[in-house]
Amino acid sequence: METKKERFKLIPSVYILLIKDNKILLLRRFQTGFEDGKYGLVAGHADGGETMREAMIREAREESGIELIKDDLDLVLTMHRIGKDERVDFFFTTKKWKGEIKNMEPNKCDDLSWFPLNQLPENTIPYIKIAIDCYLKGINYSEFGWKK
Repeated sequence: METKKERFKLIPSVYILLIKDNKILLLRRFQTGFEDGKYGLVAGHADGGETMREAMIREAREESGIELIKDDLDLVLTMHRIGKDERVDFFFTTKKWKGEIKNMEPNKCDDLSWFPLNQLPENTIPYIKIAIDCYLKGINYSEFGWKK
């Protein structure tokens, strides 16, 4: 009897590139077990049963206290990434949001600040640096972590 092979699964993640006055909002990860002490974007995993835009709206509210509007979110980069596991990352941007940005998860983030796009902190997560660079160059698909 042949056993049915389980299908391969990817983990979908969403990120928001919030840019204002040539500065980008970054958060420093803290006590998460992943890239702690390094800067990343407001981001998270899709929970299932939600679109990537819905996941982005939820994560932005949970992490930074702002409300995003689905129709204002533009997908600017898709990244196929491999490390400990394999992921597909969806990077969105928007020109507007509601509410004041504040650190809603101080147990997971110890800094939430604006940085010049051309002067990212040295301790920015490597694939995030590449994603920002892709965005600035108008590249909409990238791969990260694959052996050449």
